[in-house]
Amino acid sequence: MGVREAVDADWVECGRICYEAFARLADRHGFPHDFPTVEAASLPIRWMINHPGFYGIVAEQDGRVLGSLFMDERGAIDAIGPISVDPAAQNAGVGRLLTSTAIERWRASGKPGVRLVQIAYHNRSLGLYTKLGMDAKESFAAMYGEPIRARLPGYDVRPGTPDDEAACNALCLRVHGHTRAGEVHEAVASGDLRVVERLGRITGYTTKINYFAHSVAETNDDLAALIAAAEELATPGYLVPLTNGELLRWSLDHGMRVFFVVNLMALGMYQEPEGAYMPSVGY
Repeated sequence: MGVREAVDADWVECGRICYEAFARLADRHGFPHDFPTVEAASLPIRWMINHPGFYGIVAEQDGRVLGSLFMDERGAIDAIGPISVDPAAQNAGVGRLLTSTAIERWRASGKPGVRLVQIAYHNRSLGLYTKLGMDAKESFAAMYGEPIRARLPGYDVRPGTPDDEAACNALCLRVHGHTRAGEVHEAVASGDLRVVERLGRITGYTTKINYFAHSVAETNDDLAALIAAAEELATPGYLVPLTNGELLRWSLDHGMRVFFVVNLMALGMYQEPEGAYMPSVGY
C-alpha cells in the first residue's frame, strides 16, 4: 500500500468512497448522513483536487484507491479533512497512513499548527488522532434548520468587498491569533463574504453560514445577525461551540436543531479564542 497525490481522474472514486464511508458510519450510530448524495460528496472533492491551496492524497494498492485525505493549506494553520476510507478496506491502517502523511507534510512546512474537526460519535478516529499527537480543544453542535431571514436592529449585514478584507483579517487575528486571509479573499471573489457593521464599523464577518465556512465576531449578537441574514442553511449546518450556551440557546429558540456534535483537535499552536466565533469543518 502506498500514497500518492490525488489527480482529477480520482474524484469520482474518491467521492464514492467518501459518501459510503460517512454514510455507513452514520447508519451504524443512528445519525443522519453528512452528505445527502454521492454527488454532494464528490463535487467538493473535485474542487479540492483542483484547488492550488489544497493538498490531496490517495492511498492505493494494486491500482485500487482505498481512501483519500485533503488538507487546506491556504492559511497560517493547516486544516486536515475530509479523510475517508473505503468500507471494504477499513481496519487495515489506511486512515493512519493518510493522516500521518499529512502531519509529516505539515511538520516540513514549518507552519505553527494543524487542526481537524472529528465527528464525536466516531470513537476510533478520536483514538487515532490522539495517538498521532492531536489534542481535543473544543466541541461544537452542528445546527441546521430553515433560514431565519431577519434583520437585527442596529446590526447591518451586507456583502463584503475587497476593501473589507483588512478589517476582517484584523478581527480574526484578535480573536484567534492568526488570520484566514486566503479564505476571506476567496469569499469576496465568490460573493459569499458577509460583514456585519455596528456603529459604522465592522464587528463580524462570515465566509458563509454553513459547515464548510467560518465566522468571526466581537460578540454573539454580531454572529446572530449574520446567521439571521443567511439566505440558506444547508445540513449539517453551522458549528456553535458547546461552551457558548448563549448562542446555542439563541439558535434553538429560532428553530434550529442539532445535527450532530464534533470535536476540534489540534497539533502545534492553539490560542483560546478571545471573541465570538464559529469554525468551519476544517477548524
